[in-house]
Amino acid sequence: MPEAAASGKPARSELTLPPRGGASQQIALHVAAMLFGASALFGEHIAASSTLIVFGRGLFSWLALSVIALAGLAGMRSASRLAGGAPWRGLSPASALRLILAGALLAVHWLAFFLAIKAGGVAVGTLGFACFPAFVILLEWPLRRERPTWGDAGVIALVCIGLALVTPAFDWRAEASVGLAWGVLSGAIYAVIALSNRVLGAQASPLQASWWQCLGIVLGLAPFAWREALTLPATQWGWLACLGVVCTALAYTLFIHALRTVKASRAAVVIALEPVYAIAFAWVLFGTSPTLRMAVGGVCIVGAVAWSGAMRSRRSPA
Repeated sequence: MPEAAASGKPARSELTLPPRGGASQQIALHVAAMLFGASALFGEHIAASSTLIVFGRGLFSWLALSVIALAGLAGMRSASRLAGGAPWRGLSPASALRLILAGALLAVHWLAFFLAIKAGGVAVGTLGFACFPAFVILLEWPLRRERPTWGDAGVIALVCIGLALVTPAFDWRAEASVGLAWGVLSGAIYAVIALSNRVLGAQASPLQASWWQCLGIVLGLAPFAWREALTLPATQWGWLACLGVVCTALAYTLFIHALRTVKASRAAVVIALEPVYAIAFAWVLFGTSPTLRMAVGGVCIVGAVAWSGAMRSRRSPA
């Protein structure tokens, strides 16, 4: 899921590299999108509450990012490039506190996302979340004080059409409808996170911002998750570790590695495939194939995500 990778800005050394995008970076970008998409499958099949899933994801991601930072301090060149220094150094207490509060908001987003997955399934939950570009546009209108472009209107229209097609039934008694509503809410919250990270990212490196935000998740949810955590079987802890380390920290690391040379417009198109990978995994592994109507709606939403990302990269340097 790109929300973990979207925080912060590229390190200064990364900005000096031309965005040419070699084969290894392209592969890393696709693997990152696949891992972000796979997080939905973990959320559906881990036998724990959404609160504990988010707590475990934040905890193991924070531990993994700490290991990367410590490896960089120990002299590992690749880890040093990614970490950009120790994440607990170089920030004022006020900036660190703001990032911790942003982590609390990220926790709410993840909670809504996993509630969507558990209620509506992988396809409905991920496609509901994927509508976030429409909320970004709606929130940016008053902030930019600019009239919306035809492209902005097109993105919102595609998202609305896609959501109408994805909705199995306009009935709040249906679990799929409830799941879609949670997914849309997670997308709206992520839009707020994306906009706030543009401000917070000016004060921290990508790993630094994510490290503090994951710490905020752990601190915020520990009082609500510790009782269930004490009784969770070791097998489920293993799945939570995979979710936090592989589908979050590793995916984030690959994403940042790819952005060193891949253009932002190209990255936006690939990351837009996250719901596609999630639905494909669910189809292959569990036989949950989407209906034709849902597939058409998914194409509309994924197309809106890619279109929005391409427009955004043209408005600002890649």
